[in-house]
Amino acid sequence: MPHLEPQLDCLNQLEATPSILRGLLCGLSDEDARWKPAPDRFSVAEVLAHLSHSEAHCYRARLDRFLSEDLPEFAPDDASMYYDLYRGADPEVSFDHFKDQRESNIEFLRTLPRSAGGRRARHREAGEITLTQMLHEWAMHDLGHIRQIAELVRARKHLAPAGPLGTSYHLTP
Repeated sequence: MPHLEPQLDCLNQLEATPSILRGLLCGLSDEDARWKPAPDRFSVAEVLAHLSHSEAHCYRARLDRFLSEDLPEFAPDDASMYYDLYRGADPEVSFDHFKDQRESNIEFLRTLPRSAGGRRARHREAGEITLTQMLHEWAMHDLGHIRQIAELVRARKHLAPAGPLGTSYHLTP
């Protein structure tokens, strides 16, 4: 049986995200992971908690509804609603939970028939969407948070040690 768009780079990207994140996290102490560049900005630990939470409560939940309902309706996801949930989260626990969920989700996605990518839903802000479109948005979500964590790591671990070589960098963690 053909699988859901196996040639789509987004599935490979989704599968690669935990390894990319693990590479970015190497050498970070717990203190580093909890460091916030400003009170209104996320720490690495909070980003990991957000990824773990959204893996199940947004993306997997939507995936399941795409497959079990005809034209389900989705509300926009608002990470700011969960700030309290993310605050104080253990970065390793969040990462491990995210990684386990992602492996399960990728394994499931690769078993779907090609036709599943055309399943439709209504998004309250975006209008009618397909499962394939959501998968690409899921990959974009990952990449945005990979970039966010990379910028936090740059600012926390490498800017000061780079000395005068770091002065030309304009970081926005």
